[in-house]
Amino acid sequence: MKRMKWAVMLFLVACAMPARAQMGMDMFKRPSFTKMFHPVVGKGAEYETTSKTGSDSKVRTMDMGIVGKESVDGKDGYWMEMMTSDPAGKTFLGKMLMTPDDFQFHKMIFQMPGKGAMEMPFNPTAAQKTKMEENMQDWHSVGTESITVPAGTFDCEHWKNDKTGGEVWVSDKVSPFGLVKELSKDHSMVLTKVLSDYPERITGPVQKFDPQMMMQQMQQQRQQQPPQ
Repeated sequence: MKRMKWAVMLFLVACAMPARAQMGMDMFKRPSFTKMFHPVVGKGAEYETTSKTGSDSKVRTMDMGIVGKESVDGKDGYWMEMMTSDPAGKTFLGKMLMTPDDFQFHKMIFQMPGKGAMEMPFNPTAAQKTKMEENMQDWHSVGTESITVPAGTFDCEHWKNDKTGGEVWVSDKVSPFGLVKELSKDHSMVLTKVLSDYPERITGPVQKFDPQMMMQQMQQQRQQQPPQ
């Protein structure tokens, strides 16, 4: 799928998370995706991602899991937390509250290295929602097959995107999103471990979104990065 990258949908923190560059698989656009979303509190998955820019390749780690459950307008909502690590070892945290019945996002929180947690607003426009639906049509299932990744061997449903050449393998044995392997022109993601005791890492006080504060944090983050 297009490299809108997960972070654009995950907490709208694309501008605040350098690790977003490796998130080529936009899981929120995959057709019939909701059937693969099976949240279980405490369950999660760990991945290795590789992104290519010209002759340069960057390998990063990422994990995600379900850390809590909360009622939202009478529906069961689940908190999904995600952590990415850049090549320098710095971690970036985010989590969102979503309801699986309608696959809606209700709250998003992110935390930059060394900073407090901040809640982000999330109000997608009708045009954005329509675009997501349209992009779903680019993907089609090509059947099932067994594939082996570092986490083991899984029977997967195999999806392809003929426009981009992207491929995805998903299994209902992996929580929360089912992703086992993803390949695209300049990105790959493979499951390295199934996590049965996923920890909640964002547990402190949460501030409301402050654009000025976020810009200051981003500037500080850039200043701390070593020169290329």
